[in-house]
Amino acid sequence: MKKWLLYTLLFASFQSHAQMLTGISTKWNDTYGEWNLYTDDPELEGELHLRWLTNNDWTEWEYRLGDVTGTIRRKWKDNPNEWEIRSSSDIVTMRTLYANNFHEWRITGKQTLTWKSRYGNNSNEWLLDDNKSGSFQMLTVWEGNPGDWIVEDELDEAINLPTKIAMVFLVVVHSSPKF
Repeated sequence: MKKWLLYTLLFASFQSHAQMLTGISTKWNDTYGEWNLYTDDPELEGELHLRWLTNNDWTEWEYRLGDVTGTIRRKWKDNPNEWEIRSSSDIVTMRTLYANNFHEWRITGKQTLTWKSRYGNNSNEWLLDDNKSGSFQMLTVWEGNPGDWIVEDELDEAINLPTKIAMVFLVVVHSSPKF
């Protein structure tokens, strides 16, 4: 019985990591500190939110998708060029390719990916600059409105959820107005 339960839990954990993301939207129309994550399973939604919402502290975030949770924080409080995600045994780092250019990032976890805005300073469309791992793109539902995003997730199953969250996170944080 215990063996069956262990296999079931292990299978469920692999299922949640292979989940395809389909979109992200602000929870409320007047704030960018709380987001709803959507997947290809209509029963499975998640959230991304500021850890300290009342302080409006944009340096620490949390996410949840099903049973998977994690934290996102700046590696150093005064340096927005480097972030880190921690989720169970996974650590994913996000660094700008060039200092203070927040439109092109190197994401490193079990794989290394380059994530960038498609048209330089235009933050309405982002894509993965690496076709070896599949394709991952984000674009605004309405141009100029950073509150609703479509995610086109066609990544290999080897790309874990924290890496996908890293890409989504970088887009919403660097495309959103901060009040």
